[in-house]
Amino acid sequence: MTNIFDLTGRVAVVTGGNSGIGLGMAEALARAGASVSIWGRSAEKNAAVKAHLAASGAKIETRQVDVADRGAVQNAFAETLKAFGRVDACFANAGIGGGGRRSFVERTEEEWRRMFSINLDGVFHVFQAAAKHMQERAESGDKYGRLVATSSLASLFGTARNQHYAATKSALNSLIRALSVELARYGVTANAILPGWIKSDMTGNLFDNEKFVANVMPRIPARRFGEPEDFGGIAVYLASPASSYHTGDCLLIDGGFSKF
Repeated sequence: MTNIFDLTGRVAVVTGGNSGIGLGMAEALARAGASVSIWGRSAEKNAAVKAHLAASGAKIETRQVDVADRGAVQNAFAETLKAFGRVDACFANAGIGGGGRRSFVERTEEEWRRMFSINLDGVFHVFQAAAKHMQERAESGDKYGRLVATSSLASLFGTARNQHYAATKSALNSLIRALSVELARYGVTANAILPGWIKSDMTGNLFDNEKFVANVMPRIPARRFGEPEDFGGIAVYLASPASSYHTGDCLLIDGGFSKF
């Protein structure tokens, strides 16, 4: 029986894939047989990740890309196509957090615009390049494409002092639903992953705060914070043939936090 989770011959792009959730997804995709193009802003982190994953025999490339820069995204996607010939799955994971340090009335225009330029405009740039390629490939008889955005639990709950972050993630959920309808005819699915409280570079300061941990941990039925590797399975599933009829969804990966 064919393994429906086998990604041999498939190519995945993971933005923000050199650390945290993105790295957890990239590692699992590579183990499942995919060739992976990891995009990140830090050349040093990119090099470290490439050495780490390539040592396992996976086909890995890294590109230094700021997703807020439309031209940089278009160039990186074109170069990825040159390297691998195709892109089957695109994980728009790159983003920044709000930090909750400033109240809404104190929020600056610069902070608001920067958040949207990376967390929302960046996904638009990446997905538009990927969708164009997937649509063109489908029109030539090769219908297969996966668009996956990293949203957040913050898109569903009130997030004091972090409204700009939550707004970008809520917009992603709507974008995903719209893309799932428009692109279905091309064999392209679109889904969002909504992480809960996950240990990463972005959330490091929170988990060092004893008051925060004491307040949040009792609300997580799994009784632990998430780890980057918790996103490997969902990434492989969404990239694989197993998810061909699963589209337009917002999948919570939060240890049950949202249910308790």
